[in-house]
Amino acid sequence: MALEELELPYSVNYIDLAAGEQHTPEFLAMNLNGRIPVIVDHDADDLIVFDSNAILFYLAEKTGKLFPKDGAARHDAMQWLMFQASGIGPMQGQAVAFERYFPEDVPAARKRYHNETRRLYAVLDKRLADREWLASDFSIADISHWSWIRSHRWARVPTEWHM
Repeated sequence: MALEELELPYSVNYIDLAAGEQHTPEFLAMNLNGRIPVIVDHDADDLIVFDSNAILFYLAEKTGKLFPKDGAARHDAMQWLMFQASGIGPMQGQAVAFERYFPEDVPAARKRYHNETRRLYAVLDKRLADREWLASDFSIADISHWSWIRSHRWARVPTEWHM
Protein backbone atom coordinates (compact mmCIF):
# COMPACT_ATOMS: atom_id res chain seq x y z
CA MET A 1 0.00 0.00 0.00
CA ALA A 2 2.79 2.43 0.89
CA LEU A 3 4.64 1.74 -2.34
CA GLU A 4 1.47 2.56 -4.30
CA GLU A 5 0.74 5.69 -2.24
CA LEU A 6 4.33 6.85 -2.66
CA GLU A 7 4.21 6.01 -6.39
CA LEU A 8 7.47 4.09 -6.16
CA PRO A 9 8.27 1.42 -8.75
CA TYR A 10 8.58 -2.09 -7.33
CA SER A 11 8.47 -5.75 -8.18
CA VAL A 12 7.13 -8.46 -5.92
CA ASN A 13 9.05 -11.65 -5.22
CA TYR A 14 6.81 -14.25 -3.64
CA ILE A 15 8.19 -16.36 -0.81
CA ASP A 16 6.56 -19.76 -0.39
CA LEU A 17 6.16 -19.88 3.38
CA ALA A 18 4.60 -23.35 3.31
CA ALA A 19 7.72 -24.63 1.53
CA GLY A 20 9.96 -22.92 4.08
CA GLU A 21 11.60 -20.51 1.63
CA GLN A 22 11.91 -17.98 4.46
CA HIS A 23 14.46 -20.31 6.08
CA THR A 24 16.79 -20.64 3.10
CA PRO A 25 20.30 -19.20 3.42
CA GLU A 26 19.46 -16.65 0.70
CA PHE A 27 16.45 -15.32 2.58
CA LEU A 28 18.13 -15.44 5.99
CA ALA A 29 20.95 -13.33 4.53
CA MET A 30 18.30 -10.61 4.11
CA ASN A 31 16.46 -11.18 7.39
CA LEU A 32 17.96 -13.36 10.11
CA ASN A 33 14.52 -13.54 11.70
CA GLY A 34 13.18 -15.47 8.70
CA ARG A 35 10.04 -13.36 8.39
CA ILE A 36 8.40 -11.32 5.67
CA PRO A 37 8.32 -8.61 4.43
CA VAL A 38 11.79 -7.62 3.26
CA ILE A 39 12.65 -4.98 0.68
CA VAL A 40 15.79 -4.46 -1.34
CA ASP A 41 16.27 -0.87 -2.50
CA HIS A 42 18.22 -1.17 -5.74
CA ASP A 43 18.45 2.64 -5.92
CA ALA A 44 20.40 2.66 -2.64
CA ASP A 45 23.17 0.14 -3.34
CA ASP A 46 20.81 -2.81 -2.70
CA LEU A 47 20.04 -1.69 0.85
CA ILE A 48 17.97 -4.35 2.63
CA VAL A 49 15.25 -3.37 5.11
CA PHE A 50 13.05 -5.85 6.98
CA ASP A 51 10.05 -5.51 9.35
CA SER A 52 6.86 -3.86 8.15
CA ASN A 53 7.12 -0.69 10.20
CA ALA A 54 10.85 -0.29 9.58
CA ILE A 55 10.10 -0.56 5.87
CA LEU A 56 7.31 2.01 6.12
CA PHE A 57 9.55 4.39 8.03
CA TYR A 58 12.41 3.88 5.56
CA LEU A 59 10.17 4.60 2.57
CA ALA A 60 8.66 7.67 4.22
CA GLU A 61 12.12 9.01 5.07
CA LYS A 62 13.41 8.22 1.57
CA THR A 63 10.59 10.05 -0.20
CA GLY A 64 9.79 12.75 2.35
CA LYS A 65 6.13 11.72 2.17
CA LEU A 66 3.56 10.11 4.50
CA PHE A 67 5.40 11.10 7.67
CA PRO A 68 5.83 14.57 9.19
CA LYS A 69 9.34 15.92 9.00
CA ASP A 70 9.57 17.39 12.51
CA GLY A 71 7.85 18.68 15.61
CA ALA A 72 4.80 17.48 17.47
CA ALA A 73 3.17 16.07 14.31
CA ARG A 74 6.17 13.79 13.75
CA HIS A 75 6.06 12.46 17.30
CA ASP A 76 2.29 12.01 17.09
CA ALA A 77 2.63 9.88 13.96
CA MET A 78 5.53 7.95 15.49
CA GLN A 79 3.61 7.07 18.64
CA TRP A 80 0.71 5.68 16.58
CA LEU A 81 3.14 3.70 14.44
CA MET A 82 4.62 2.24 17.64
CA PHE A 83 1.10 1.58 19.01
CA GLN A 84 0.61 -0.78 16.10
CA ALA A 85 4.02 -2.40 16.54
CA SER A 86 3.67 -2.95 20.28
CA GLY A 87 -0.09 -3.46 20.54
CA ILE A 88 -2.27 -4.31 17.56
CA GLY A 89 0.32 -6.47 15.76
CA PRO A 90 1.39 -8.68 18.66
CA MET A 91 -2.06 -9.03 20.23
CA GLN A 92 -3.93 -9.73 17.00
CA GLY A 93 -1.09 -12.00 15.89
CA GLN A 94 -1.52 -14.08 19.04
CA ALA A 95 -5.29 -14.07 18.58
CA VAL A 96 -4.76 -15.59 15.13
CA ALA A 97 -2.26 -18.13 16.46
CA PHE A 98 -4.58 -19.40 19.19
CA GLU A 99 -7.67 -19.20 16.98
CA ARG A 100 -6.29 -20.84 13.86
CA TYR A 101 -2.98 -22.61 14.39
CA PHE A 102 -2.55 -23.79 17.97
CA PRO A 103 -2.79 -27.60 18.11
CA GLU A 104 -5.25 -27.66 21.00
CA ASP A 105 -8.03 -25.33 22.09
CA VAL A 106 -6.91 -22.99 24.85
CA PRO A 107 -10.04 -20.96 25.64
CA ALA A 108 -8.34 -18.72 28.22
CA ALA A 109 -5.63 -17.71 25.74
CA ARG A 110 -8.14 -17.15 22.94
CA LYS A 111 -10.27 -14.98 25.23
CA ARG A 112 -7.26 -13.02 26.50
CA TYR A 113 -5.95 -12.14 23.02
CA HIS A 114 -9.39 -11.49 21.55
CA ASN A 115 -10.25 -9.16 24.44
CA GLU A 116 -6.94 -7.32 24.30
CA THR A 117 -7.23 -6.89 20.54
CA ARG A 118 -10.78 -5.53 20.94
CA ARG A 119 -9.55 -3.17 23.69
CA LEU A 120 -6.90 -1.85 21.33
CA TYR A 121 -9.51 -1.49 18.57
CA ALA A 122 -11.54 0.59 21.04
CA VAL A 123 -8.53 2.87 21.57
CA LEU A 124 -8.35 3.37 17.79
CA ASP A 125 -12.10 3.97 17.62
CA LYS A 126 -11.82 6.62 20.31
CA ARG A 127 -8.87 8.27 18.56
CA LEU A 128 -10.70 8.33 15.23
CA ALA A 129 -14.06 9.42 16.64
CA ASP A 130 -13.54 13.05 15.67
CA ARG A 131 -10.72 12.88 13.14
CA GLU A 132 -9.96 11.22 9.82
CA TRP A 133 -6.39 10.03 10.51
CA LEU A 134 -4.48 8.75 13.52
CA ALA A 135 -2.00 11.64 13.34
CA SER A 136 -2.43 15.07 11.77
CA ASP A 137 -2.55 13.74 8.18
CA PHE A 138 -2.67 10.41 6.38
CA SER A 139 0.60 8.68 7.22
CA ILE A 140 2.42 5.40 7.51
CA ALA A 141 0.76 5.04 10.93
CA ASP A 142 -2.62 4.68 9.19
CA ILE A 143 -1.19 2.26 6.63
CA SER A 144 0.38 0.16 9.37
CA HIS A 145 -2.90 -0.16 11.28
CA TRP A 146 -5.05 -0.73 8.21
CA SER A 147 -2.91 -3.68 7.24
CA TRP A 148 -3.91 -5.42 10.49
CA ILE A 149 -7.45 -4.17 11.04
CA ARG A 150 -8.56 -5.24 7.57
CA SER A 151 -7.89 -8.87 8.58
CA HIS A 152 -9.90 -8.83 11.82
CA ARG A 153 -12.25 -11.52 10.51
CA TRP A 154 -9.32 -13.90 9.93
CA ALA A 155 -8.37 -13.41 13.59
CA ARG A 156 -12.02 -14.09 14.55
CA VAL A 157 -11.86 -11.14 16.92
CA PRO A 158 -15.40 -10.64 18.26
CA THR A 159 -17.05 -7.28 17.72
CA GLU A 160 -17.72 -6.99 21.44
CA TRP A 161 -15.20 -7.59 24.17
CA HIS A 162 -15.20 -8.15 27.91
CA MET A 163 -12.46 -7.36 30.40
